[in-house]
Amino acid sequence: MIEMVEMNVVGVALDARTTTPVIILKDEEGKKILPIWVGIFEAQAILFGLEKIELPRPFTHDLLKNVIENLGAKVTRIVINALRDNTYYAQIGLKVNSTDLEIDSRPSDAIALALRTSSPIYVPEPILNAAARPSQPIDEEEVEKFRQMLKDLKPGSIDQ
Repeated sequence: MIEMVEMNVVGVALDARTTTPVIILKDEEGKKILPIWVGIFEAQAILFGLEKIELPRPFTHDLLKNVIENLGAKVTRIVINALRDNTYYAQIGLKVNSTDLEIDSRPSDAIALALRTSSPIYVPEPILNAAARPSQPIDEEEVEKFRQMLKDLKPGSIDQ
């Protein structure tokens, strides 16, 4: 059986070379990080979930959380389950009554939902070993600059 490693979202940073947002996942022991490059709006959704920012109207991930909960279902876990051609794949584990479902998802959407539902995020050991980087300090000044940029985006101007 493949061992799953629980990961935590520790931040959102900006890749200095590509100016692309990067979600930083770290294992519970703090030995490995898993960077996942995402778009600006995906990074914003993850940052809002990470910092528990509540908006006047629900964004897509808030809506999905509300629909799942109102249907009596529960998000049980997120699994970043594959890496193909430098693209990660994920599944959202749902419990609906006594039935377990696995729903295909982009990792950024799954992570944003996990943050809103307090669900664990797992990565199979082989994927983590193939893709993870050794843990190293993240430049706090750059992280803070990027957070401020994301916070300054006006939610009402993106989608209503």
